[in-house]
Amino acid sequence: MTSRLLPLLACASVLVAGCSTISDTLDSINPFASSGPKMAKLAPLTPTIDVRDQWSASVGKAGDYIFRPAVVGNAVFVAARNGEISKLVDGRKEWTINAGQQLSAGVGADSRLVVVATGKGDVLAFAASDGQPRWTAKVSSEVLAAPAVGGDGVVVKSGDNRVVLLDAGDGGRKWVYQRSTPTLSLRSAAPPIFADRFVFVGFPGGKLVALALQNGSPVWEGPVASPKGATELDRVADIVSVPAIEGRQICAVAFQGRVACFDMGQGGALIWARDISSAAGLALSDRYLFVTDERGAVHALDRTSGSSLWKQDKLLNRRVSGPAVQGRVVAVGDAEGIVHFLARDDGSFVARQKTDGAPIRTPVQTMGTGFLVQTSGGNVSAIEAR
Repeated sequence: MTSRLLPLLACASVLVAGCSTISDTLDSINPFASSGPKMAKLAPLTPTIDVRDQWSASVGKAGDYIFRPAVVGNAVFVAARNGEISKLVDGRKEWTINAGQQLSAGVGADSRLVVVATGKGDVLAFAASDGQPRWTAKVSSEVLAAPAVGGDGVVVKSGDNRVVLLDAGDGGRKWVYQRSTPTLSLRSAAPPIFADRFVFVGFPGGKLVALALQNGSPVWEGPVASPKGATELDRVADIVSVPAIEGRQICAVAFQGRVACFDMGQGGALIWARDISSAAGLALSDRYLFVTDERGAVHALDRTSGSSLWKQDKLLNRRVSGPAVQGRVVAVGDAEGIVHFLARDDGSFVARQKTDGAPIRTPVQTMGTGFLVQTSGGNVSAIEAR
């Protein structure tokens, strides 16, 4: 297992301060380090679709953290490690503020609020209209996952696996759900998500949990993976990417686990599961489920049965991001800041687009009729692919 373990392991809560040491040690077994497996070389490509930047903007760098853009209508909210937060409209900065401290997670947003968080557990809310401060709240530990903002409040998952619902008006705490933390787990930047009457959260140990919005009680729990093996490293089986929802179907994937889909209308009944390990993420569309596995291969599965439709394995060891799908095109990013466009129906390469050369660590997102990416170097690009 260690020959392919991502450098994302964190210690138990009593040892959180020493977690970076583990990550540094794991660089020696990281497939993207100089001593590890080499990234697949890209073959020359003649594009078969038109790809162009709709707009591109520069924001602050992410450092060792992962920042997700938040799309609200035609606005994009972005944040950086240095505390800078911006609202972009058609690539133009409508406002930019500085939170006054270093950030570790963001952005969560809706039409009213923009919310980010820090490594000290501070949750900071600003007005979406002009960036003016609205409130500050405190959670129990470092926050790596972007807060989820919705009509029922702001949901924050902290590094000690507590989930908190805060009041959107003043940041007051409505409820807390706590789950035990295993000895070792992957550092997760996957935010909670709202759906119907629930908040869905993925946890270490491979469990997808539906929490009641009203009081935070667990309504059902879906087993995406089961820890196996003789050592703590072997037993890491965590959900560290955002679940995908389409209709009543919700699907999640676990590192050293599987892809599993559940029926929300049937109390979380398992529809199907497939053994695929991923820390990158997945996407749903029409009859398809797309997932990037731990080695960088992109899979297309039938979303009703889990059967394989195609596999694109020419991006191995390129630290490929989670996918996004728009029309007949699937997009993923890689460690060199390149966005690869695949044909939805057979996985063939149809185009690629360079950004600033820095890694794309967060899943590609859809926006309007195109795709949105943010690199760790601070480039944010809206890309159209036709």
